[in-house]
Amino acid sequence: MKRFVRRSLSFSIGLVVSLSATRALGGHEEGDRDDRDGRRRIEIRTLSTHPDRISGGDVLVEISFPASPRAMAISLNGRDVSGSFRPGEAPETLVGLVTGLVLGRNRLTVDARGMPGKSIVLTNYPIKGPIVSGPHVHPFICQTQTFRLPDGTFLGPPLDSDCSAATKVNYVYMPTTGGGFKPLPSTTSLPADVAMTTTSTGRAVPYVVRVETGTMNRGIYQNAVLFNPISDSPPSPFSPPKGWNKRLVAIHGAGCPGGWYTQGTAEGVNPLSDAYLSKGYALFINTLQNPSNHCNTFVAGESAMMGKEHFIKTFGVPEFTVSTGGSGGAYTSLQVADAFPGLIDGAFISATFPDAAEIALSGLDGHLLTHYFAVTNPTGFSDDQKVAVSGYKGLQAWYDAANQSQRTDPVPGRVDVPGYSPAVWNPVVPLALRYHPVTNPRGARPTVFDISRNIYGIDPSTGFALRAFDNVGVQYGLQALNDGIVSTTQFLDLNERISGYDQDANYVAARSAGNIGAIRRAYQSGLNLSGGGGLASIPIIDFGSYNDTSGYHYQWHHFAVRERMMDENGDADNHIFWRGNGGAVALNQAFTVMTQWLAAIASDHSRVPMRDKVMRNKPAGAVDGCYDTASPPNFIAEPQTLSSKPDSRCNTLFPSYAFPRYVAGGPVAANVLKCQLKPIDSRDYKVAFSAAERARLDAIFPTGICDWSKRGVAHRRVVTWASFGPSPDNLVFDVTHPNDDSDDEDDED
Repeated sequence: MKRFVRRSLSFSIGLVVSLSATRALGGHEEGDRDDRDGRRRIEIRTLSTHPDRISGGDVLVEISFPASPRAMAISLNGRDVSGSFRPGEAPETLVGLVTGLVLGRNRLTVDARGMPGKSIVLTNYPIKGPIVSGPHVHPFICQTQTFRLPDGTFLGPPLDSDCSAATKVNYVYMPTTGGGFKPLPSTTSLPADVAMTTTSTGRAVPYVVRVETGTMNRGIYQNAVLFNPISDSPPSPFSPPKGWNKRLVAIHGAGCPGGWYTQGTAEGVNPLSDAYLSKGYALFINTLQNPSNHCNTFVAGESAMMGKEHFIKTFGVPEFTVSTGGSGGAYTSLQVADAFPGLIDGAFISATFPDAAEIALSGLDGHLLTHYFAVTNPTGFSDDQKVAVSGYKGLQAWYDAANQSQRTDPVPGRVDVPGYSPAVWNPVVPLALRYHPVTNPRGARPTVFDISRNIYGIDPSTGFALRAFDNVGVQYGLQALNDGIVSTTQFLDLNERISGYDQDANYVAARSAGNIGAIRRAYQSGLNLSGGGGLASIPIIDFGSYNDTSGYHYQWHHFAVRERMMDENGDADNHIFWRGNGGAVALNQAFTVMTQWLAAIASDHSRVPMRDKVMRNKPAGAVDGCYDTASPPNFIAEPQTLSSKPDSRCNTLFPSYAFPRYVAGGPVAANVLKCQLKPIDSRDYKVAFSAAERARLDAIFPTGICDWSKRGVAHRRVVTWASFGPSPDNLVFDVTHPNDDSDDEDDED
């Protein structure tokens, strides 16, 4: 049986990340010569990315040594590259941008007179990818020709079937009057109306921004940084722009429905952000970090990994990297930070969800209820009883959340409850490529499962992605029964006829049984957010606005993130939650507190674990609370809890409601994809069943009911820095060789 191996890898990005990465991943150097006799040692580490997942043919490397050697020779695959290195900022170090890597394995060797030599294997992948996300998913629609650049022109037609385009650099500037960036008319002189800006380091520079646009991993990347083409040296990791404050912001788009098989014509969020750029922060993004283009956060993580690598090789190592986004950008921030520890050092997010799959899976429960109440038993429950069974605040809140199950429905034109829109497509995808069960059964399927088929796996009998939804043993409406809101007769009828789905999201009489392999890999990959990977050791500020009435951006999702972190780490003291409608006030404060926090961590050079550094450098302003309804809003500092009762000032202002599986007895974490079962126990019910009703209950749940005190079936910890191919390092699953999939019992909770 093949088992995945957690390799120790050498990786460093900045002061804070070098420590966190060393703690999480250890050091990794191959080809070590005998140095156990106490002789001085040479150390090699890659600064731009892990040595086993380099892209684009070059890598930033640091060589350290205990004392100046009499002579040193550095070679790549036998070719001398000593001239690429220069003294580093730290004493007794050399740093060099090593170019000319061949695809596959390369060996960098350091020989020094008077001390043992050292070598390291550097594995290089094409800039087109993939590296760790598995085979490219097809179809894939190129959109470089419609991607607009800051000067109003377009990136240009694709150069190949992988949607590559030539890299372009644009300069824009902020004028002294009028507001809004304008194209810089010349790179040899600055216009008279260019504004000045003062960065967070106190440096005053002309407000000119360099925007680089190109392609990597089949997406369109952009980075933006203050850069004066008149006086700044050409971009180099050894001569960063004078206006850059050495801090980096990862930004992400939003959405998900329609995020299938497209490259994207927009990033989903503007990299020309005055709030960050004016203070000297640099930004980076890829269209595949925008769920509206590609709703697969593992691919987003791979794209962010490659994008940050490229930024470092272009401008240098940042002090820290912070990630931000709302809605889809929030869960992308969380999932990338958790699955790729060290890539992100802190996250401040809004309109939060744990992950895109959670929205869809919870929607599937709600959608079964809408079908039961509208079709199967339209007169058996009052509206108040229906709402109680749903867990939401009201009918509209429930319907809006339930309709998000459309993300799992590939069948176009299906008529269901109002507001339900299956098979949502970007119009750029030709009709001829789209799935239809009758006219095009081999077409591309627009679902959260199929866009992540490399992780969930493929059903060999259909070619469709395996599915993780499971409702076997779920007692819908259990809390409503125990609260006396619904009768035993209603409870039994509901659970007897609630039904399930087939692979095309058609209602079927039997309950749904999720594929165990798909469920396990959802956990391992982080498609189901763990909270126990990188999120265990970074600051997080969630400043989400309040809405539990409609639209499905509800408060319980925020608490689900916190609960998952608590499940994995014992506490969530590094997670700060601000509720209410703080708007720009909350955003600005979140950014201020986050940067204070990260700067303090970066200045902490002690050797304690990173999680300890995070907690002991926590600013006074990093406390739970809510913003009231005043204008401007006032902050109320108090612990945040999930409650619809007026048991605190914040809960009185902003009561929180739940969701169907929570009302069925499940955890607020919503991370049990398939529950473990237990025998029916009369002590779980606050009502008495007659003998006939008990016999009926036994028949409804012949294999038992959910035991919510236990972790879900096939639950695994997230495998950080995992691979789903082609990289063999830390390989979890290869969809091209499904028989190699294994159940690593040592990783079972």
